[in-house]
Amino acid sequence: MDIDEDTIDLRSDTVTTPSDEMREAARDAEVGDDVYRDDPTVNELERRAAEAVGTEAALYVPSGTMANQIAVHVHTEPGQELLLERESHVYRWELAGASNLSGLQTRTIDAGERCVPSPDAVAEGLVSEDLHRPGTGLLSLENTHNFRGGTAIPVDGIAAAAEAARDADVPVHLDGARVFNAAVALGVDASELVAPVDSVTFCLSKGLGAPVGSILAGDEEFVEEARRVRKLFGGGMRQAGIIAAPGLLALENVDRLAEDHANAERLAAGLDAVDGVDAPAPDTNIVVAHTEDAGIPAADLVEACKAAGVGCVEFDEHTTRFTTHLDVDADDVAVAVDRIGDAVAELSG
Repeated sequence: MDIDEDTIDLRSDTVTTPSDEMREAARDAEVGDDVYRDDPTVNELERRAAEAVGTEAALYVPSGTMANQIAVHVHTEPGQELLLERESHVYRWELAGASNLSGLQTRTIDAGERCVPSPDAVAEGLVSEDLHRPGTGLLSLENTHNFRGGTAIPVDGIAAAAEAARDADVPVHLDGARVFNAAVALGVDASELVAPVDSVTFCLSKGLGAPVGSILAGDEEFVEEARRVRKLFGGGMRQAGIIAAPGLLALENVDRLAEDHANAERLAAGLDAVDGVDAPAPDTNIVVAHTEDAGIPAADLVEACKAAGVGCVEFDEHTTRFTTHLDVDADDVAVAVDRIGDAVAELSG
């Protein structure tokens, strides 16, 4: 999708551009060779990232997908099963990485309206190792839940699912790409959401606004093994302080995520008022608009919005996703609602 300067880009919070301060920090960053662990900027980012989510250690990686797949690889053995929610990012959007990179087979469970599997669903999905079956190697959870509209899952939901897995000696990974969005929406510290699990991923390059990079965090033993797997997957970086320095500033952007949530609420309310559009109030910064009642396929709406100067993405046959972020303010939201409304009217006419 070609984006011009007049387009209000709501495709994702990954489209944010680095601030002047981030660009200056990248330019002036003190660097070393991170594979040798002597890049001081990366080391500081990893220290502060671990502190932010309450873990012993953290690892800086190029992307959230790599972070998730490293975690999957570390926690499991080839041939085991990965248990995860059927609409989760790890299952739906990561190119079957669990099978391609770690030799796993996946077993999916439905989280229903909870957006996190119940303890009973987890227990039912777990497989014990025996002569005929490989056993479950890992349970993967997600918070916020991307495909289900950025739902912020409370601590007790994550904890209950994780406890069910641990009762069977199965470790738990949390895809927390937007875990700080969840924390802000729920009014809790991110460490509370992370405490029940064995490892967590979070992205610096989404709502926090860094140009690149994600974090994988857990205890020291896990992170040491993850560092080896990062190298195996081609993620060993050299003078990475140049891209890590903006990440340090991104960690300071947690509190401002509330602004994105407020703008998402405005966007959802405006879209929901458009005839033929159902846009539920969001928990965080992701708005999903359903246009089945209007008979408008999401692919058609995306193209119409593009022509009208609004970026968005197709999520399902009649579901379109709009994501607010730090490059979008309340005035942009108001303009976007008008443009989207016109697009819907044109398609309905």
